[in-house]
Amino acid sequence: MFHPPHPETYREQLGAFLREDWGTQDWTTAAVPDRPMTARVIAKGDLVLAGLPVAREVFRLADPALAVSLLATDGQGVTKGTEVLRVEGSSHGILLAERVMLNLLQRLSGTATLTRRFVDAIEGTGACILDTRKTTPGLKLLEKYAVRCGGGVNHRLTLGDGVLLKENHLAAAGGVRAAVEAARRAAPNLVKIEVEAETLGQLKACLELPEVDGVLLDNMSLEQLREAVALRDRSGRRLFLEASGNLSLERARAVAETGVDFLSVGALTHSAPAVDLSLRMD
Repeated sequence: MFHPPHPETYREQLGAFLREDWGTQDWTTAAVPDRPMTARVIAKGDLVLAGLPVAREVFRLADPALAVSLLATDGQGVTKGTEVLRVEGSSHGILLAERVMLNLLQRLSGTATLTRRFVDAIEGTGACILDTRKTTPGLKLLEKYAVRCGGGVNHRLTLGDGVLLKENHLAAAGGVRAAVEAARRAAPNLVKIEVEAETLGQLKACLELPEVDGVLLDNMSLEQLREAVALRDRSGRRLFLEASGNLSLERARAVAETGVDFLSVGALTHSAPAVDLSLRMD
């Protein structure tokens, strides 16, 4: 069961999307009769669904009298031709919501579909697929929800969810130790600290600091990743290791088999292709 964000967290954005699409008037819809009709949303290919509750909310905002039935569930893989949603009521209301609804459903399902491919690629390795903060402004909560629908795991939702000391933070602080100690003084006790390491030397420095909970291994080769895992294991530390940097589907399994705990993939939210769904009126 996937629990989407509460509609109150994204309803304002949906209203803005509808107003942007409508402009001053939908002259096309205004030109045709308004009559009771039924419309169906159909998958045009094999895909993993995400965003059906969002689609329902778009219809409700366009016309509260529309009756929307969800015929599938988020996280479900469906095949070409599957009917996933049905809406009944005013043809004008359906037409006013159509494009915004499809744009969101196609985009979110695209993220879920790509995530599932990564998850399937590393099945059995013990590693997990993580998203990143490379999200679309205004859609972060929904895109990260789509990652969960695809079987992935969310990294930070906001900057306040954890400390991630990247290369620019380390440079500003004057090194790994100074950055970590400053972060531990500043952050609440329950907030974890992760450090980006571009070299095995930086990883070794992290292993000597008890405040570090995890290390992001950035753009390392498979050999370096295996050595990083060996260094962590020999140290007796329980910190997690996250591999990051241009991770492709073709390379994902080999990276996971090095023994890292997580693979973070920015492409899940910044480059996932939209899937194809269509709305057809009876």
